[in-house]
Amino acid sequence: MTVLLGQKLAEGGCAEVFEWGEGKIVKLAKPNTNEWALRRELNHSRIAKSCGLPVPDAYELIHTDGRPGIVFEHIKGESLMKRFVDRAASALQAFSGTRDDLGAALTANLLFQVHQQSAEGLPRQRESLEYDIRSTAYLTEKEHDAVIDHMNRLPEKEQLCHGDPNPGNILLREHDAFLIDWNNASIGNPEADLAEYILMIRYTILPSHLPELFNQVLDAKRESTILSFVAEYKGLSGIGHAEIVPWLPVIAARKLCADAISEEENRFLIQEVRSFNL
Repeated sequence: MTVLLGQKLAEGGCAEVFEWGEGKIVKLAKPNTNEWALRRELNHSRIAKSCGLPVPDAYELIHTDGRPGIVFEHIKGESLMKRFVDRAASALQAFSGTRDDLGAALTANLLFQVHQQSAEGLPRQRESLEYDIRSTAYLTEKEHDAVIDHMNRLPEKEQLCHGDPNPGNILLREHDAFLIDWNNASIGNPEADLAEYILMIRYTILPSHLPELFNQVLDAKRESTILSFVAEYKGLSGIGHAEIVPWLPVIAARKLCADAISEEENRFLIQEVRSFNL
């Protein structure tokens, strides 16, 4: 049976998402993403699902219009990031209080569920991080070595980690939340996921097509969101700022290899790495 590409639902730095028949979507690669990366994501998604985590079903790898793609279960809802943007559109004053518009507590609880698991067939976190850190041209070779030496002195763990826990990768459907985009999943330290979330909230720049008001709203929420996130996760796990901070330069260095990060964000990340004087 031939399935026609349906309505476009979302777009990220590496893929576009379209309806794909009844109850399914397809995530089609952009030119900067190859079939190997999609096969890896398909495998990682299935591993996460087998752990009983709230992850959409991953069905198969397909090719359409000359592009590889993954067919997933269609979770009909909105991402945490979309919810934030929709609410920010109402008024800046509505966000001056303590409301958790970016879902910090929800994210902490989801990640805690993930970090209770271990699984076979996933990359070793430190190997993936070292590869990414050495791939960035924004740091010198000496800085590459210093960050990696610092990482290798940190205690090593064996827990399932998502690798990209940002509000755009958490889908909300009524009272349920689903975690998507498992391409960077690995076995390692949960502190790396927590540092990833903190750096994303602290430094991300919203797309230029959104009104400047939205950046004002986000700026007003950044540090309170981080505090709420860390407090919630520490209450669940005992892991707090003291354990997360040493991972900040490691993850900041890794993020410098990403395609979809703006030059302004890169400058912030470089400053983050160099502020530790490794």
